[in-house]
Amino acid sequence: MKIAALQMVSGMQVQANMQVALALIEQAAQQGAELVALPEYFCLLGQRDTDKLSIQETPGEGPLQQFLADAARTHEVWIVGGTMPVSTAQPDRVRNTCWVFNPQGQRVARYDKIHLFDFDNGNERYDEARVLEHGDTPVCFELPSKDGSTWRVGLSVCYDLRFAQLYSALNADLILVPSAFTYTTGQAHWEVLLRARAIENLAYVLAPAQGGVHANGRRTWGHSMVVDSWGSVLAQQAEGAGVVMADASMAALRQHRQQLPALQHRKSLAAPSLHG
Repeated sequence: MKIAALQMVSGMQVQANMQVALALIEQAAQQGAELVALPEYFCLLGQRDTDKLSIQETPGEGPLQQFLADAARTHEVWIVGGTMPVSTAQPDRVRNTCWVFNPQGQRVARYDKIHLFDFDNGNERYDEARVLEHGDTPVCFELPSKDGSTWRVGLSVCYDLRFAQLYSALNADLILVPSAFTYTTGQAHWEVLLRARAIENLAYVLAPAQGGVHANGRRTWGHSMVVDSWGSVLAQQAEGAGVVMADASMAALRQHRQQLPALQHRKSLAAPSLHG
């Protein structure tokens, strides 16, 4: 099964971002991708965190969700819609939501980002909890491939990548990590974390990212990539908009899991006893 991570450098104009996203989706579909994943905040990287509030949508309604459904149906691909802001009961909070649409344009899964980014090194400061409400539920969906295999696909978003327990709970064959890693943290940790999640879970990882200098002045790390179930990087792109695509093989995944049955060796551990 061909899988594609779409890298973007989203700006402050929603329509312009959607045009870029559509062109990349079309390119990936023409190259034979069955699953196409957009990056976190594919629709908008605004000047302020609160800019997200102005484009929030309710579930099942809104131009962004319609765009994703139409693109999936038109190009007959599975689309993981990066993330977009979805309304909550609090007017000053949204959820950072990842929608999944099947090739018929039907919404089949929703995941709300659980772990919210908080970083301050004296020069850069981020605190997603100022605007975002966190989710609390791990989410997977089943993807029947054209080759007859069925994949258990686990959803996560960006900062979630640092929390290994989430991925153990997903028990997925293919892990999705749409992201907008900062240049600072991405340079230090992005690849090693992606490869670690693949190795720990003997699973493929598809990581579409924002990558470049944005109109708001922010610089994201990029390096969208596909990692196989042995931890090898199959494809990646450093910066700029583009399609990063590779083949995901269920036969290879099963072989890796048979050769190294680590998933069967996992133990539920009690809290450690403290001595001394």
